[in-house]
Order: sequence, then C-alpha cells, then structure tokens
Amino acid sequence: MKIVTYPAKVLRKKIPEVGEVGVNLLKEIEEVTKVLKSKEESAAGLAATQLGFESRFFAQKEGDDNKIVVYVNPKITKYYGSKTYPIMVFDDGKKEEFLEGCLSFPNIFGTVKRFLKVEVEWQEIVNEKLETRNKVLEGFEAIVFQHEAEHLNGILFIDHIFEEKGKVYKFEGNKKKLIKIEEVA
Repeated sequence: MKIVTYPAKVLRKKIPEVGEVGVNLLKEIEEVTKVLKSKEESAAGLAATQLGFESRFFAQKEGDDNKIVVYVNPKITKYYGSKTYPIMVFDDGKKEEFLEGCLSFPNIFGTVKRFLKVEVEWQEIVNEKLETRNKVLEGFEAIVFQHEAEHLNGILFIDHIFEEKGKVYKFEGNKKKLIKIEEVA
C-alpha cells in the first residue's frame, strides 16, 4: 500500500474517535503495522491517515526491539516541562539538532519544538473490545507519539516549523540542504 503524501486532503482531516472494533478497523490496523514494519529504520510511527484510512489510530515502534504498539483513540493527558527543540547527543559527546521527518513528506526534515515527557492515554484492542490504557513516554517515544497523534487532528510537523520559524531541510542522498518552508508548504 502506498503512503499518502502532502498535500492530500486526508492529511488535514480531524478524525473522529473509534467507537467499536470491526472487521474494517482490524484490517486497517494490520495494514498500517505491515507498512510500518516494511519501512525498517526509516520510520518510527505511522498514522492511519497516512495510508488514507479515516480511523483514529496509529502504530509506533518502541523499545530497543522496535516492538510495534497500536494506539487507538490516543490523547496526551499531561505534559511535563516545556516545549523545546530536542538535541541528539552521540556517544562521543557530539551534539546535533534533532530533525523530525514524516513519511508523507519524503526527504523533508526540520526542527520542531516538542515536549520530551508526556503522559498518554489510548485504547487497546483486547478480545475485540477497546480497553483504556495509560503510561508516561519520554524522549524519542514521546516525540513520535506527539507527531503521530497530531496526524489524527490534521496537524502536520511542517505547521510547527512554519509557526516557530524553525529550520527545514531537504535531503538528497547524504546531503542536506536548508530550504525555505514555503518550498514545502
């Protein structure tokens, strides 16, 4: 299945909550998780809308083993600290701006302010019923959750870059080129 790219209208839709588990929802979840698995290291999460589905869920890779977790009707219930531009720190001590990307914007990455710790609530499918769960996510997993949950409200990472006057880059092979947000949006 092909990933929907910007400016497809479904990427701007606010998706209503899932009320019940049905055959279509289960098929969509299977498809989203299959596509996310196929993307190996190039993706950490994938929202249903990115495959053209109008269902309120996303799948996210978590932990060292990249276990895929499906979040149905996800929401953030608490934010810790304040939004900041995340920084990556490498083993050698070198620091670099974290660049957020999106499969719906091939080869485009940018700086986005995010909370580095959030408490989240979602529903999980157990015996074809929805059961509410919650937990605290930190660091990269918190960033991915925010990004994917926003997809379900029609909010895209480029909206933040535009609003915050952040940096946006286009990658061509191993080279990154600073571009104007207007070139994307």
